[in-house]
Amino acid sequence: MIREVIVVEGKDDTVAIHRAVEADTIETGGSAINDTTIKRIALAQERRGVIIFTDPDHAGEKIRKTIAERVPGCKHAFLPRHEAIAKGDLGVENAKPEAIRRALEQVRSEMPSMTSELTWTDLVEAGLTTHAGSAERRRQLGEILGIGYCNAKQMLKRCGVFQIGREEFENALRKLNQFEQGQCAEGE
Repeated sequence: MIREVIVVEGKDDTVAIHRAVEADTIETGGSAINDTTIKRIALAQERRGVIIFTDPDHAGEKIRKTIAERVPGCKHAFLPRHEAIAKGDLGVENAKPEAIRRALEQVRSEMPSMTSELTWTDLVEAGLTTHAGSAERRRQLGEILGIGYCNAKQMLKRCGVFQIGREEFENALRKLNQFEQGQCAEGE
């Protein structure tokens, strides 16, 4: 049983969560989150803690941001896009139980007042912005770090919010580079 309450977008997401783990959920009912739902999430955060687990798309990120702004201190679980898609439909409800469990094992705690020890220059030098293929590198690095896909500015912010230090960042970059070199070797 997961101690925290998991916030998802809809009923199908709750069904998928229950296939993977024993947990209670709160459904937002989409991106237009009403005050009653926010109050329920705030109460859950106060009493048990909350894990925000939304779809890896624009609407899911909007919901995540809204909840995080109004209910401080939530935890976050991120599902890679390729593990959340079926028949052209993207969402938590499409993920296999193993993918949901992996995402929940990599849950990240939010520390909104923290700043990143990483800089924009670190992202540029790592090929995560202003380079050809930087969006794909960010997607892969986001998966390795368990922070989801985001643009470069958001990545820098998430590294601070989720307290990803230089050592963790560099270790993730090494994994990414090894993965890319392995793919190149296979593809040659």
